[in-house]
Amino acid sequence: MDFGLAGCAALVAAGSRGLGRASARALAREGASVALFSRTTAAAEKAAQEIATETHARTLGFAGDTTKAPDLERAVTETIRTFGRLDVLVTNAGGPSPGTFATVTDADWQRAFELNLMSAVRLIRAALPHLEKSGRGRVILLSSTTVKQPIDGLILSNAVRIGVAGLAKSLANELAKRKITVNQVLPGRIDTDRVRELDEARAKSTGTSADAVRRQNEQQIPLGRYGDPDEFGAVVAFLASTQAAYLTGATIQVDGGATKAVY
Repeated sequence: MDFGLAGCAALVAAGSRGLGRASARALAREGASVALFSRTTAAAEKAAQEIATETHARTLGFAGDTTKAPDLERAVTETIRTFGRLDVLVTNAGGPSPGTFATVTDADWQRAFELNLMSAVRLIRAALPHLEKSGRGRVILLSSTTVKQPIDGLILSNAVRIGVAGLAKSLANELAKRKITVNQVLPGRIDTDRVRELDEARAKSTGTSADAVRRQNEQQIPLGRYGDPDEFGAVVAFLASTQAAYLTGATIQVDGGATKAVY
């Protein structure tokens, strides 16, 4: 199936590793030119070069902090300067620190707000004129299944990402008339550094091993395993495709069936 992304340009936030990198790679495989950024120049450039070598797509990697508004504006500017257009925006950021209500501070709350909600707000705002000019703009927000089913020990993610969900649904309504679709993708237990770090934190707090935590988690997943990042990236690529032109305002979990919510 041809996703119709040849000749398009995409910008992926936090794209040097994990789900951001998987999304960037999937878009590049479908023929899109892909810009990605992360906190260090070396990591971003390395990821971009590796994706280019694998896919033969045009890529661009540069440094940018998702919590800094000037960096987000520059990310859009650099993408336009290099590729001359922007058709697909993938918002993404690392998850906030684990913790409970009793252990997180006001500073933790503020950082989570800036990291996960305001980063998306600012990046979309900067990209919006170019996505509208595209005539087939796509906004894809990477979030978490905590939107549908809170996870113990992740109160910051549970609370702040609900705001991302509200933003996505509101924008889907507001931007439809500009021919821009807006959808969310919610990862469950995808085998990334972030998930392994959470497993290790859980193991430390319960006095067990990360392997034991993983086995316990896998028992709660109907498909019985953690997901592969490429399986997640494939969903992002589809949402960016011409085939997904009538799909907006959707919240799609990629979790092996683990989320128990019915919608």
